Amino acid sequence: MELDKTDLAILRVLDGNARLSFRKVAAKTGVSVATVMNRVRELENNKVIKAYSVELDYENMGYELQAITSIIVSKGKLNQVENKIAVHPNVTAVYDITGHFDVLVISRFKTRRGLDEFLKKIQTYEFVEKTETDIILNTIKRAPLKV
Repeated sequence: MELDKTDLAILRVLDGNARLSFRKVAAKTGVSVATVMNRVRELENNKVIKAYSVELDYENMGYELQAITSIIVSKGKLNQVENKIAVHPNVTAVYDITGHFDVLVISRFKTRRGLDEFLKKIQTYEFVEKTETDIILNTIKRAPLKV
């Protein structure tokens, strides 16, 4: 889908606050409410807008440890290993990556013990050859792409 300046303006406003009414989005973008409704519907139908969600503050919920785990997978079993790891409740993202490692996993834990148990568990998975884990100390920037 080719996005024009109106689409981009609507997306910027919704990216800042997806709970705004169409009327408020229209006021902020300088277009009619009907235009906003039609454009949002089109953006949803074309999967530009995939979902509406809430951004949680995990640290305030007690999940103070965030880890990045890089994994080397053997014997072409990448999807099998990724799918097994992805169902773990503390895993927030699983990525195929290029470079020395095959998989990058982002996870959050309340305690070091929880992280330790998770790492020991995935190290026993068949076809996991090596893991390397880093703990994030501070997040300087975490934001969606500004379109």
